[in-house]
Amino acid sequence: MFTKGSDYYSPLHYIKRFIWSILYLVFFRPSPRLAYGWRNMILRILGAKIGKSVKIFPSVKITYPWNLEIDDESIISWNVQIYNLGKITIGKATIISQNAHICAGNHNYQVPEFTLLMPPIHIGSQVWIAADAFIGPGIEIKDFAVIGARAVVVRNVELGNVVGGNPAKVLKMRDLTHFNTQYGG
Repeated sequence: MFTKGSDYYSPLHYIKRFIWSILYLVFFRPSPRLAYGWRNMILRILGAKIGKSVKIFPSVKITYPWNLEIDDESIISWNVQIYNLGKITIGKATIISQNAHICAGNHNYQVPEFTLLMPPIHIGSQVWIAADAFIGPGIEIKDFAVIGARAVVVRNVELGNVVGGNPAKVLKMRDLTHFNTQYGG
């Protein structure tokens, strides 16, 4: 688990955050819905790795573009919060539905200083994260998984599992015989 103390934020880090906040407010957020390429270009300029045909909606909130990697054909819908103090990777043809919260940041409650923790999150290919779901720090969601609406994921999700609830539990397995496994598996 990646941990940093109070020395994490260098002057260069603050400059990058300032530039991103201006670009977000002036060019990213007010852009038309169908301007996916425009938003992808802005994110790439700031160090994000964005694949082909990725659709990121204008209301998506991304903390640090340089800690984001999204593979081809994925969709990040309305009002998704990507709190990526740690690196977040998203596989091919994955859908993250409206109001989902992907949280790669936490504090160590075991120490008086509440040291900042930045564990990465990996979301596989052909995954669907439904509306209002929460994905906690350090989680891996394997290919073809489905995260139910409003689920709270605090444990890794295995290949093809359908999970839901708070905390999320396995509800069933997906039948993967008809899926395009070139994207994962």
